Amino acid sequence: MRIKYVVIKRFFADLRTGITKNSSNMNTTFAYPLAKRDETVVENFFGTEIKDPYRWLEAPDASETKQFVELQNNLTMPFLNECQYKESIREKITKLWNYPKVSNPFLRGSFYFQYRNSGLQNQSVIYKMKELHSEGEVFLDPNTLAEDGTIALQASAFSEDGKTFAYGISRSGSDWLEVKFRDVETGNDYNETLKKVRYSSLTWMKDNIGFFYGGYLDQKHSDGTEIESSENQKLYYHKLGTSQDEDVVVVKFEDPHLRMGASVSYCGNYLVVTPVKGCKNNLLYIGKLEKGKQITGEIPLQPIVETFNADYEYITNDDDIFYFKTNRNAPNYHIIAIDLKNCSEDNWKVIIPQHEKDVIDDTETVGTKYFIISKLHDVKHILHLYEISTGKLVHEFKLDLGTIMHISCKRKHNQMFYSFCSYLTPCIIYQVDFEGKEIKQKVYHETVVGDFERNNYETKQVFYESKDGTKIPMFLVAQKGKLDNPDGDTPVWLYGYGGFNVSLTPSFGVSKLIFTNNFRGIYALANIRGGGEYGDKWHDGGRFENKQNCFDDFQYAAKYLIENRHTNSKKIVIQGGSNGGLLIAACINQAPELFGAAICQVGVLDMLRYHKFTIGHAWKTDYGCSSEEDQFKYLIKYSPLHNIFEPNEEKQYPSTLLLTADHDDRVVPLHSLKFIAELQRKAGTSPHQKNPLLIRLETKAGHGSGKPTSKMIEELTDIFCFVSKTLNIPFYS
Repeated sequence: MRIKYVVIKRFFADLRTGITKNSSNMNTTFAYPLAKRDETVVENFFGTEIKDPYRWLEAPDASETKQFVELQNNLTMPFLNECQYKESIREKITKLWNYPKVSNPFLRGSFYFQYRNSGLQNQSVIYKMKELHSEGEVFLDPNTLAEDGTIALQASAFSEDGKTFAYGISRSGSDWLEVKFRDVETGNDYNETLKKVRYSSLTWMKDNIGFFYGGYLDQKHSDGTEIESSENQKLYYHKLGTSQDEDVVVVKFEDPHLRMGASVSYCGNYLVVTPVKGCKNNLLYIGKLEKGKQITGEIPLQPIVETFNADYEYITNDDDIFYFKTNRNAPNYHIIAIDLKNCSEDNWKVIIPQHEKDVIDDTETVGTKYFIISKLHDVKHILHLYEISTGKLVHEFKLDLGTIMHISCKRKHNQMFYSFCSYLTPCIIYQVDFEGKEIKQKVYHETVVGDFERNNYETKQVFYESKDGTKIPMFLVAQKGKLDNPDGDTPVWLYGYGGFNVSLTPSFGVSKLIFTNNFRGIYALANIRGGGEYGDKWHDGGRFENKQNCFDDFQYAAKYLIENRHTNSKKIVIQGGSNGGLLIAACINQAPELFGAAICQVGVLDMLRYHKFTIGHAWKTDYGCSSEEDQFKYLIKYSPLHNIFEPNEEKQYPSTLLLTADHDDRVVPLHSLKFIAELQRKAGTSPHQKNPLLIRLETKAGHGSGKPTSKMIEELTDIFCFVSKTLNIPFYS
């Protein structure tokens, strides 16, 4: 591989560290390992020729790619390690992170179960309890599966009788699962293991021996480092105690990109199949399960919805009456009933109408006759109880400003648990009992974090105008008094996402505490369009040709913070991951003068080819696709890889750190590798580019889910070191 070092400015850099230590104000010289360019790789998009000179970086196992990665890490890591506060930062993160964390308890069969983490365990441990408040015993400890904690529990399901536990483990952060089965009474695993499971729900039949899963059993390469798309997922039936070789295909479709959503109905007599192709809208089929009859082949399906016109999420059923949460003719979602005996859309019945502003977020059932529904009201959760049969509102739960993290209940139970958090509330778990006429609620558990004192901080929600006049909500978190007394020089950490109908609600986090306390900063979260905070209207306002609204909303958040003297452009750090990484990269291309530093994590950065790799084809429902002429025209305008500029006297890139991982098989690392290669070539070689342009590549890690605590602490330490060094802001221990 022909990689040459280009020395910036007019003197040589130390090639061992990649920098010259000539300054503390970031007028530092970087010797970037510029990669070869293959100018012959050209694609024609409707008459426009686009070069792709770093296409060779799309081969993750190639020696050239590995050498490029090594050189980049050899440049980045010494720079991060030179931060004078690194050990203090790591110690503070570790100390704050080291507090007990527990999940809602949940009843399955004769036992309660709960996830617990003593503080710094790499993975949370499942405990089994005979009684609700007993200490219990370890049921499954993922930390014993790998010394470095890189094997994580990513999916699970108990059989109806609670006697068997199916659990899917992921290695090194990959989306691939291996599904195992554990006897609840003995704690021993069955002999069989289901492999090549991906993008799948785990679903038991009510007979406790039949099990459904979605798999790609025909795919050869499945270790998490591949870049090719998985195709032709099938829904399989597995009988407990048998080999995977004996599993039966029960549902398949001709479209190679369909992914199988499946659940067994509350009554146990039906299989509800919800195929999805992208990340919005699904089909709906229902198949009859005959009790006592062995499944030996495909299950006949009754079509309910055969076009991708809305989202349909199964909730429960009473005999032939099925209840769904859907946004069909209801952009803020409503609850409908479909009678299988007459399932035409004209016969659908609205049980709980949509609210004109509040968005239905989650729906569960409890006590045989109730819906538990959480809604978003100006990006804060509210929680209501409705009758299933009538849709009548029967109870409103009182909540502070914050987020319902999880609701644990079953329709056959008269008890539920829900967990609540906010920026200043780590976690409160409430127990609610429905026996008798009164609904009784009490605190089951409240998390305590070291010496954290919430009264020393404050949270504020503001609404600012974006470029087109749309009002955008934003949360601000800081030490008490700081928000009311702006000085124009406070560091600000601005976070955003803006895509795929994802709503960002208030959440507690160690990183927020450290930035607001130890860096004396303000944490800001902008609820930009593209998310689901205000239903379909908000989502549609930031997808396809409207994607630029996301970038405008984020840039105007920075402008609001500057205009209201909370900070200045040199003190703003922006961060986002995945689709949020796209947001960050697009914004530093479009408005670099607004930001002091940028943290771009596992970003989607090549908008002309993203759909060709792993699950990328599913994102067409948000982005569009370069193979369509009208969509190519707007994609090329903002695609981060294709809009990198050459710095001049008036503008340069803010200090930029990209982060990715070798087992990220969702947003594959090639996005970040190609982007950093072009960024360092075009901007890094300019004498006007004083700020560093770096990338950190993690090994044995993926897109983020299941990452062990030790790796999360190291990553956060490095991010804070980068920000402290590049913005020259001290860490107050």
